[in-house]
Amino acid sequence: MGAPRYFCSVGLMILAGLLCFLALHGCGNPRGSRLRPCRLPGLDEGLLCGKLTVFENRETRTGRMIDLNVVVLPAFDQKNKSEPLFDIEGGPGAAASNAAMFYAKEGKEYRRKHDVVLVDQRGTGKSNPLTAERVKKAPQDYLKEMYPVDYVKNLRRTLEQRADLTEYTTPIAMDDLDDARSWLGYERINLFGLSYGTRAVLVYLRQHPEHVHTATLMGVAPTYLKMPLYHSQAAARAMDLLLQECEGDPSCHNAFPQIRADWQNVLAQLGREPARVQYSSDGKSAPVTIQRDIFAEKIRNWMYGADKARKIPFIVHQAAQGDFTPFLHEAIAPGIPDFIADGMYLSVTCAEDVPFIDQAEAAKLNEGNPFANYRVFQQTRACSLWPRGKIPEGYREPVSSNLPVLIFSGNLDPVTPPQRGEEVARYLPNSRHVIIQEAGHGVDGLKDAGCVDRIIIDFMDKGSAKDLDASCVEHMSPPLFTTSAESIKLKSQ
Repeated sequence: MGAPRYFCSVGLMILAGLLCFLALHGCGNPRGSRLRPCRLPGLDEGLLCGKLTVFENRETRTGRMIDLNVVVLPAFDQKNKSEPLFDIEGGPGAAASNAAMFYAKEGKEYRRKHDVVLVDQRGTGKSNPLTAERVKKAPQDYLKEMYPVDYVKNLRRTLEQRADLTEYTTPIAMDDLDDARSWLGYERINLFGLSYGTRAVLVYLRQHPEHVHTATLMGVAPTYLKMPLYHSQAAARAMDLLLQECEGDPSCHNAFPQIRADWQNVLAQLGREPARVQYSSDGKSAPVTIQRDIFAEKIRNWMYGADKARKIPFIVHQAAQGDFTPFLHEAIAPGIPDFIADGMYLSVTCAEDVPFIDQAEAAKLNEGNPFANYRVFQQTRACSLWPRGKIPEGYREPVSSNLPVLIFSGNLDPVTPPQRGEEVARYLPNSRHVIIQEAGHGVDGLKDAGCVDRIIIDFMDKGSAKDLDASCVEHMSPPLFTTSAESIKLKSQ
């Protein structure tokens, strides 16, 4: 989600909205009184926060209780406001409260007439997070495999002291979310989901349709997707399109005239023998080893956003020449996995996805794929060490609904390509599917990314996806390709 228009006198409007919210939902309203003014790190704006306590085991309603972290960014016009927006984050394992920064700064336009509600899904953020204790990483730690056996075993042992790891599936979490809706006193809500968040939105749509006004999906991950079975297939498609764009771009093609050969060669070289190089930073140097599958997985992750994707040809070309410095410049830094609660990720995928993967089918599907069968192997092995939660009968069937749904897909998405948006749209007759040609998994890094925000706000206000003007997506464009080390330095300044 990008940067929409700003308001005038934002500070006064924020204060007025907060006071009005408290007046309308304050001491006279037992629900609203549970929220208190609060501040989040990095934000000057005062928000509203609360804790909703739920049973960890919703079925028996006995035993351990957990607190769900709730953050509300009030609408600026409380007297004439419309249905609130509930933002559900991806992963699985990302915390919704992390989006507060966006809605407090770049995303203020959403709050002209809508409260924005961020509920940390159970197992994430401050809702009994299923994470290991954070430790300072050495350079090689950024280049290790996804789920080492000892790490998974220790993570399970640690988390089971304070959580039943079978009780953190999507259907359970969406019943939590409906409790939060009721607790806050909202009758109907707008839903937004990105990536795994789209699955959560679809599940809520199935379980609580009477409380949905609109639903927006970006980068669709259906309930039947069997993550990560198709990760490599989607990534290979996106990589092919990215290299095709490089070949059609004069500066990129001139800099890397044999970019496809470079890509094949670096993978072949690393397949024969891992690269052993020195990583230098802040006057310090450390030896690191770069495995083939780790290299490919980093490249796959960087295709999620246009800004990093446009660096990939340069990184690949240099690596094919034996220079891994540009690769390490990007790899030895916090990335997507660092913002995911690993225990939550495993509890969801080990119940809803991995058990349904046919290993022979996966091996055949990913044979010869540049991204190989790495993710399937890593997650299958991890799930063999993780307790498996239950999912309802028929859970993996496509979600059908007549409610208004807006679907966005990025044509360069390396994990949830437009094919997925097309599939879910068949079961949603009042939906509209918008494909953004230069987008990856979301619109990060694109020029006029706020175009998407404007479309979503219009959709929420109209309550229909049929007559939306989505023409601005045609003008969204990516940054220039990186063609030299000097251009990387300039972009990072």
